[in-house]
Amino acid sequence: MRQDEMTPRQRWLAVLNGELTDRVPTDYWATEEATAKLKKHLECQTFDEVAQALHIDQVVTVGPKYVGPALAEDEDEFGCRFREMDYGTGHYREITYSPLVQFDSVEEIERNYRWPNPDWWDYSELPDQIAGKEDYPIRGGGSEPFLKYCELRGLEQGFMDLIINPGMVHYCLDRLFDLAYENTRRIYAAIPGQVMISYVAEDFGSQEGLLFSPAQIREFFIPRMKRMIDLAHEHGAYVFHHSDGAIREILPDMIEAGIDVLNPIQWRCQGMEREGLKRDFGDKIVFHGAMDNQYTLAFGTADEVRQEVIDNLRILGAGGGYILAPCHNIQAVSPPENIVAMYETAYEYGQSG
Repeated sequence: MRQDEMTPRQRWLAVLNGELTDRVPTDYWATEEATAKLKKHLECQTFDEVAQALHIDQVVTVGPKYVGPALAEDEDEFGCRFREMDYGTGHYREITYSPLVQFDSVEEIERNYRWPNPDWWDYSELPDQIAGKEDYPIRGGGSEPFLKYCELRGLEQGFMDLIINPGMVHYCLDRLFDLAYENTRRIYAAIPGQVMISYVAEDFGSQEGLLFSPAQIREFFIPRMKRMIDLAHEHGAYVFHHSDGAIREILPDMIEAGIDVLNPIQWRCQGMEREGLKRDFGDKIVFHGAMDNQYTLAFGTADEVRQEVIDNLRILGAGGGYILAPCHNIQAVSPPENIVAMYETAYEYGQSG
């Protein structure tokens, strides 16, 4: 087996530019609990040791430090409140208070709610965050406002607002996108030319179809996302679009808006078959993910994992344009042996030439 000839940054950049690489790049997404199990299995003290052992082309994420008004322990800068929920093999944050749920109009929000200000964050530490990490792809900036809108209004009310209170959705999304835009612009300014990837995300899909109508996506989301996409491209960054589920119907619109990378490729979802995606969109975008963690990584055998890697390399990696990764955060239920099998097989079979 050959030694790597490129750094992780060079490898990602080559794929994003449609150029040849020494091997297919890999990425890593997992919960803290899954990572802890993997470190113990590999007898590694740090994740850097894991990444080196498994040849993972890890991404370095940068972000500003919050220095705004004091927050309660369970509160975020938007006034949302959370609690930690234990589900046996891990934990997650569940929202307990949505500060905009009490309002029925834009006027009420304007009178009673204070939106976060970009000046509440300090961007001066970003150069230190990337010091010594020049060989890795850098991720910074981006947006996912409807997720926050649903935290501000409550999940059910957030979706209902699209129909019964569209004016409030437009108003709030403008404020949220404006904040994301300025945050991203300041990140680019703090470390000029260093950010390679910005996430412009929104979960548009369920297991079987879109969560929104195409008309709603085109009205509420794409014009605002296009503004974020253009900002990234103006600063030399590539746009990484994350959207779970069955989203094939809206992909042409997202590609026209300018996305560069599509994640997570949940190929077991309706319409997301890998062969069709590669055939129809493989010359327009890079695919990222496609290692199923609803069944294969969590409940499959190591042999099934290895076969899925080989299939993904053969289908999505044909001619380039693929970064292998789990199609969302690996959960603690996934055996470490399966995770190791994924990366070892990718390294063995993903070599070029």
